[in-house]
Amino acid sequence: MPLYEIETNAHIMVGWAADETGAEAFAKEHYPEDEVMRITTRPRDVWVISKRLLGIESGVDPCDTARDCLTKESGDKVHAIRLYMHETGVDLHEAQKVIETNMSIGW
Repeated sequence: MPLYEIETNAHIMVGWAADETGAEAFAKEHYPEDEVMRITTRPRDVWVISKRLLGIESGVDPCDTARDCLTKESGDKVHAIRLYMHETGVDLHEAQKVIETNMSIGW
């Protein structure tokens, strides 16, 4: 069964379907209020997100402190940012950047 990328006016979904009609039905089932804009068969049986596209430069390593803060706060971004500020002494902007970057690289 092929993997489809379904883009709506509000979401991008990835799912298996027998054909494009099934992929559109998948989107309508989960987000009936969305308008399907594009359906693409993925060339491989995997979904890949480009770190460069997300603005994460290669060589960026996960921050253990940020990941510990996210774990302690059960993934709650706002509380993890506050905890990171408290533990490291950085300002709000820097803490938000570090926490969000670690969330985007697979915390």
